Amino acid sequence: MKQLLIILSFLLLSSPVIGQETGVLYLYESSYGILWKKFGDKETNPIYKGDVEDGRPNGFGVITFPDGRKYVGENKGGFPNGQGTMTWSNGVEYVGEYNDGKPNGQGTFTYSDGEKCVGEWKNVGFRNGNCYYKNGNIQYKYVNGKRIRQ
Repeated sequence: MKQLLIILSFLLLSSPVIGQETGVLYLYESSYGILWKKFGDKETNPIYKGDVEDGRPNGFGVITFPDGRKYVGENKGGFPNGQGTMTWSNGVEYVGEYNDGKPNGQGTFTYSDGEKCVGEWKNVGFRNGNCYYKNGNIQYKYVNGKRIRQ
């Protein structure tokens, strides 16, 4: 009986229904929208490695883009959703919240020269917060998407 329970526990925990499936997917854009497939070319298609559900990124994963960008973080429904980090090949980086693949919520955008903007983002735009010189002094303040020079 004990052996049967061990075998059942192992089967349930290793099942994709109970445990998270992982895999590699390639991103395709079409007139129907974004499609994720199990085949592609990393030279032309973004590639995702991580948790998968219903054939789409869902959970923690990494998306590497042909142009050198890299996203590491949470995904839901095929898009970056939740906490994540996008890094560009030139050293620019956004760390923060995502919604449907766009920076939305609290985050920090750091430029390659060390300057940064910290605060609230909405649909890729900076809404509320401060932008700093690399020495830490405030360069600009944003209120409801309007820039106020300090």
